[in-house]
Amino acid sequence: MFPYLQNFVHQYNVLMNILIDASALLPILIDKPEKKHIIHLTRNCSLLAPFILPLEIGNALTRLHKRRILNEQEVAIAFNDFKKIPLRLVNAEIETALSIACRYALNAGEAYYLEIAVRLNLPFLTLDRSLKKAAADLKLRLLGEQK
Repeated sequence: MFPYLQNFVHQYNVLMNILIDASALLPILIDKPEKKHIIHLTRNCSLLAPFILPLEIGNALTRLHKRRILNEQEVAIAFNDFKKIPLRLVNAEIETALSIACRYALNAGEAYYLEIAVRLNLPFLTLDRSLKKAAADLKLRLLGEQK
């Protein structure tokens, strides 16, 4: 496990649940500059995500491999580290998510995050601009946003 990931994985005294997406987890897995801020925002939080998150992480890592940013071993290490992050995967109400997707011109996978955040009244951590815009319109609390 990457050393910087240990602080992220060993979280104690959980205070609140937050919904997190692949765009917010990827910088932690591949050691990007945003990682410290994301770790700070998620400290002492219980992380939730839609059931599709492991697939999205796999897709993101293989895209980075195709672009020659990661080699095959780094992809495997990053995915193994992802599996160590304490996450609770939850199901989305797909019909509601599809309605959200159509309203905001998103794909269904993106809308699953929004549906879950609305239904469970969760703060949302994403680095994705289109999701931030839709989340703000839905009056969701976005973590890390300046007010």
